[in-house]
Amino acid sequence: MSEIISVDTFSSMTESLYIGLQQKIPWKTFIHDLQGQMQASYVTLIVRPPSDDSDGLILSTGDTVDEVQTSYNNHFFAMDPFVDLSSGDVVTLDEFIPIREREKSDYFQQFLAPINVHHILGTDIMTSDGSKCSLRISRGNESEAFSEQDKTLIHLFIPHLKNALELYHQINRTETERDLYAGAVDQLAVGTIILDEEGKVLQTNHVAQDLLSENDGLKLTGNSLQVGSTRDTRRLREMVKQVLASQNDNTPSVVEALRIQRLSGKSDLGIVVRSIPTNQWAEGKNSPSVVIFVSDPDRQSKAPQEVVKALFDLTPSEAQLAMLLANGLTLDETSEELCISRNTARAHLRSIFSKTGVTRQTMLVRLILKSVATLG
Repeated sequence: MSEIISVDTFSSMTESLYIGLQQKIPWKTFIHDLQGQMQASYVTLIVRPPSDDSDGLILSTGDTVDEVQTSYNNHFFAMDPFVDLSSGDVVTLDEFIPIREREKSDYFQQFLAPINVHHILGTDIMTSDGSKCSLRISRGNESEAFSEQDKTLIHLFIPHLKNALELYHQINRTETERDLYAGAVDQLAVGTIILDEEGKVLQTNHVAQDLLSENDGLKLTGNSLQVGSTRDTRRLREMVKQVLASQNDNTPSVVEALRIQRLSGKSDLGIVVRSIPTNQWAEGKNSPSVVIFVSDPDRQSKAPQEVVKALFDLTPSEAQLAMLLANGLTLDETSEELCISRNTARAHLRSIFSKTGVTRQTMLVRLILKSVATLG
């Protein structure tokens, strides 16, 4: 390996490949490092090829990368002959298509030649989950063609590229699930505040951020959470300590609850404190250790009326009335809000009862708030 690339350079580039998983644009540093090492005009990593429905995910170096990528996505991807290589093989374009045949093609004349791409080295990598990634390295007409040493160098990175891609897909799936569940909690109007092993705030969701911005029962000072009165804050910190202690002792999860009175006179906030299960191999500071759930009885449900209408086969007027009742209004207040008579409101309510199978207004409210409508 020392004849092709130094150990230090190979180590540094491999490190940038794995660090690339944490970058906003994944592998940006790696492909630029590879461009310099290969003395290339462009290095392109096709993580997801473009299609009729999507532009795909293509990372590339070069000064005109955006223009070139748009042109490739819109016009030339379907014409590209340098595709579907055997997984793990490193091939030059000259080996794949004879140069005379290539230079006669529209793809070469309309796309490659104008951006001075005459030599291409490529490999396709198939991951264990069935995904495919393509790496393409290009040089201009003034540069030498790719050599066997160049191909051997790329071979060295293929196992690491494959591992990095599989990690990328795994992280992406985990983040998608996390965002989905976090969004569901937001829709359910539950605030979540995550604390580390020292009781410092690590993260809050949108509902908790709204409550903190109101500074009415919840307050953030630095990374420390304060609630209600000084006594309430002291009690909360004791609860957090108890939850952390049970977690450290590997005893059954402790759940603590607290009501917080608000100075504005709004309904009390409800708080539940519980530990976050940790992986037995997890270690280090700033690890999610405690979660605080906050409920605000005055926060209205934002279930879309179209979803409520579809779930319970209601008319638009009935769905409007049902949602207002679910958000705590009386029938008189609802009729006033909708600018209809009380008799009309009662007629809508009877129809809603008939369609939903409930017989009391409280049952209707519970039915709507416990349905999947709030996740719409």
